[in-house]
Amino acid sequence: MWKAGALLTTLGIINGAFGAHALKKVVTQADKLQAWNTASQYAFINGVALLAISTHSKFSFHRFSGPAIGLGTLLFSGSIWALTLDREKRFRWMGPVTPLGGALMILG
Repeated sequence: MWKAGALLTTLGIINGAFGAHALKKVVTQADKLQAWNTASQYAFINGVALLAISTHSKFSFHRFSGPAIGLGTLLFSGSIWALTLDREKRFRWMGPVTPLGGALMILG
C-alpha cells in the first residue's frame, strides 16, 4: 500500500501540474478544469493518506481500508480525468464510476 500511496501522490502532482498549465489550452470549460483539479487534489491527498496509514502498526489488521482508498481514488480521479479529456464521448459510461470511487474512498 505504501507504493500505491506513492503512485497516487505522484499522479496527483503530475495531473495537477498538467491541469494548471497544458490542459488550459485544450479544455476551455471552467467546470471541467475545476473537476480535473478536484480529481488531482483527491489523488494527492489520498496518496498521502495511504503513505501515512500504511506505516501504522495496526494497518495490517484493516485489510479493507487501504485497497478501498486506493481503488476508490483510481476510480474517482481516473474517471474524472478520462471524462475531462474525452472529446468524442467515448468514456461517457464512466460517469457512474465517479460516485462509486467516492463511496469506496469514504468506506476506506
